[in-house]
Amino acid sequence: MMAASAAAVDWHAFIQPVKLSLLVALIASILTTACGTLIAWQLSKRRFRGKSLLETAFMLPMVLPPTVVGFLLLLLLGRRSWLGRLIEQLFSQPIIFTWPAAVIASVIVSFPLVYQTMKVGFASIDRDLEAAGRSMGGGEWQIFRYITLPLVSGSLLAAYVLSFARSLGEFGATLMIAGNIPGKTQTVPTAIYVAVESGNMPMAWLWTGAVIAISFVLLLATGRGGRKE
Repeated sequence: MMAASAAAVDWHAFIQPVKLSLLVALIASILTTACGTLIAWQLSKRRFRGKSLLETAFMLPMVLPPTVVGFLLLLLLGRRSWLGRLIEQLFSQPIIFTWPAAVIASVIVSFPLVYQTMKVGFASIDRDLEAAGRSMGGGEWQIFRYITLPLVSGSLLAAYVLSFARSLGEFGATLMIAGNIPGKTQTVPTAIYVAVESGNMPMAWLWTGAVIAISFVLLLATGRGGRKE
């Protein structure tokens, strides 16, 4: 039985979804953390009519079923939409059912986590420190870079890790707009689903163990970073 289980493990097939998942999570987490941080920073300084509605819209992907998010992205980026046709003209191919589509799905579903984390981080800053920087002639970007960002470094690290972990485990929206093409768009969550459906439990366990190990290391690193701060 052990020999049969070992024979069922295709290591090349195992590593491909892991590599793609890590690539998607890395790119998506960088984009999401950058965008979420900048948007949260700008909104933390402003009060305007409709702000609560805008923030509610930002948080929607966190409470909507991932398949709903994927369906909406499919309508937005599909070949029948003007945006989808524009992307196809620019890149000579549709973005649907490609690995960049998985990045887009991950960015959308992880954005609420980054935005909320950074919103709380910016709200905890002592504004007198920023005011002191302005009184010394510092511009807004200088204050943001040398005063604000260091003060929210703990929140920034937490936001990035949450975004990476959420992107790594994204399933529903990714399946809708990127599909499950082995070697091209198949990520670890979709690979696990297919493996369980086909009864290939050794592969399912290997992918599950890989995700657990990566997530554990991320959380451990975040905990140590928070203690140092």
